[in-house]
Amino acid sequence: MFHKALANLGRFEWRGVPFATWLFRIAANAIADRSKRAAKEVVEDPPEGSTEMNLEPVEHRARLFRLVGQLPADQRRVIAMRFIEEKSIREIAQQLGRTEGAVKQLQFRALENLRARMEGANA
Repeated sequence: MFHKALANLGRFEWRGVPFATWLFRIAANAIADRSKRAAKEVVEDPPEGSTEMNLEPVEHRARLFRLVGQLPADQRRVIAMRFIEEKSIREIAQQLGRTEGAVKQLQFRALENLRARMEGANA
């Protein structure tokens, strides 16, 4: 899914909604496409109990996307560059005009922030 987002990054237009919303839409469309393809495939005698789809991983990703969108702007930018654009710490530091240590600290704080929020949502 992230490959689609990365490939279409040039098409992203700011329309007043968070970047994470755009990413979530790509993920939702990919999931819908996969479900449509799977529904078209012929399955011989599915095992009992397999008719229910496990939505937990999808819900987990959706919650994570929302939480990334709620991060402070600098943390959100570093997370997007690091994990979506797959840039190195050095590349991010150069692009943001910060030291590598500052970028590492922003990444650490963002991940700690996300971890705490995810655990709070699961409590």
